[in-house]
Amino acid sequence: MTSVAVNIYTHSVTYLADNILKSFKDVIRLSGLDPGRLVADWETNTRALKTWLGTGDLERVVLEVFNPRTGALIVRWDIDVVYNWSSGDGSFWTDTEQLKYHIRKAGMAPSDASYDILIETKPGRPDVAGWGTGTYRSTEGFVRHSLGSTIEHYGLGGSAAYWRKN
Repeated sequence: MTSVAVNIYTHSVTYLADNILKSFKDVIRLSGLDPGRLVADWETNTRALKTWLGTGDLERVVLEVFNPRTGALIVRWDIDVVYNWSSGDGSFWTDTEQLKYHIRKAGMAPSDASYDILIETKPGRPDVAGWGTGTYRSTEGFVRHSLGSTIEHYGLGGSAAYWRKN
């Protein structure tokens, strides 16, 4: 029975990692930006997400869209990880329609905008090649809008939010 639970958890980790990145790809693309850099870093991003989801150390994944000349934040998207995993009866889904609605609500990014992916983990997490420490851009003057649960697989999930100017 343990091997079944471990196998399901591994699938949950893979499902959540893939759908976090796919959700951010949608945000980037539907905001009018080029997802090329995200796609080029897909393997490194996936490795980090799967490692830290697997150890329970992943807390939040953040997409910051910013002005490349000033570094000022334009909009920020968060996916907070929820660890309510269960090997029992479960469901899996990604609410892409809710995400698309809020992307339209947040508006298009300026054509010269850039973006970064940041990952927040618990202290003492294992290292993953290609990842180091970083800091968030200031959200002063921004308001956080919660979308609620947007990704779930057997209780392992992601709750999305975005920050926009007040």
